[in-house]
Amino acid sequence: MKRSKKVLLGIDTSNYRTSLSLVDEEGALLSDERAWLDVEAGERGLQQSTAFFQHVNRLPELFARIPLDGVRVVGVAASQAPRPAEGSYMPVFRAGVSWGQSLAHAWGVPFFGTTHQEGHIEAGIATADRKPAPERFMAIHLSGGTTELLDVRRQPGGYDILKLGGTRDLNAGQMVDRIGVAMGFSFPAGPELEAVAAEMEEDTGFTVPSSVSGLECSFSGPLSALERAWQKGGVSRGEIAQATFSCIANTLEKMVLNAFESGFPKSLLIVGGVAANRWLAARLKYRLEHRAVGGSLSFADPRFSGDNAFGVACLGLKMRMFT
Repeated sequence: MKRSKKVLLGIDTSNYRTSLSLVDEEGALLSDERAWLDVEAGERGLQQSTAFFQHVNRLPELFARIPLDGVRVVGVAASQAPRPAEGSYMPVFRAGVSWGQSLAHAWGVPFFGTTHQEGHIEAGIATADRKPAPERFMAIHLSGGTTELLDVRRQPGGYDILKLGGTRDLNAGQMVDRIGVAMGFSFPAGPELEAVAAEMEEDTGFTVPSSVSGLECSFSGPLSALERAWQKGGVSRGEIAQATFSCIANTLEKMVLNAFESGFPKSLLIVGGVAANRWLAARLKYRLEHRAVGGSLSFADPRFSGDNAFGVACLGLKMRMFT
C-alpha cells in the first residue's frame, strides 16, 4: 500500500494579498495559490476592515485549489502578526489565523503561529540567488507596509530579529504606489512603474534627493518632490519612474554603508515586494559588491519577494521539528 505524502499548509493574509502554500516534508513547494485584494481605481490602499472581509472571501476560494488527494496534512502554519516584536498586530492576520486554527482542529494536527516578516525572510533564504551567512546576517524588508533594516540571527524554528533602523514616515512601497497612482497607474503601481522606467533608453539626469540619517531614512520629502515635478510638467512618466527607483536605491545604499561602518554583518538579504524590482537589485549589487565595499547581497526569487505563504509553510515545518 502506497504511503501518503506528508504535507504542511501555510497561510498568509497581508494587507493586499491572500496566500496559501502547500509544502512536503523536505520543504518542496507543491502548491502556491495567491490572490490580490481589490482596491478601487484611484485609491492608494484598503482599510483593515475591508481587507479582512476580502480575506474571508478569498480563503475558501484559494483553499479549493489546493491538491489534498493522496497527501496527509501534518500541520498548519499562519502569519499571526506583522513582525516578531511585542505589540506587533494588524487585524488582517486574524483572518488567516482563524482559518488555520480551524483547519488544524478539524484535521487533528498542530497549528504553528509565525509572523509575516519571518515568512518573507524564510522565503528569501529558500529561493535566493545565493544564501546569506548561515548564522547571522542583515536583512532589508522592503515593501508597501515595511521599510526596515534588520540584524537577523537564525534560531530553531525561526529568527531572532533586531530592528536596526528604517523609515521614519512612508515606506518605499508607499512612495512607489502613491506616485504611480498620481500618474494614473493602478494599485499596486510597482510593476507598471518598473515597466515605464525600463522603457527609458537612457538616464535623463532627473533625480530627487534621498534623505538618510544614520540607519534611518525618510521618503515623505522625496515623494513630495516627485509629485511637484509631475504636477509642474516637463518630465515624462519614465523619468519620474527612474527617479523614484534611483531614490530608493540611493537611500538603501547609504543606510547599508552606515551599517557596515558600524560593524554589522556584510551579508545582506533583501526581501519584500519592492525587492522584486530587477533594476533596483542590479544597482544595489553593483554599488555594494563591485565597488570596494565587500558586501554580499542576496535577493529572493522575484516570484517570492512579494507577499506569499511559502516561507510561512517552511517555518511551520521547522517549528514542527522542535515540538
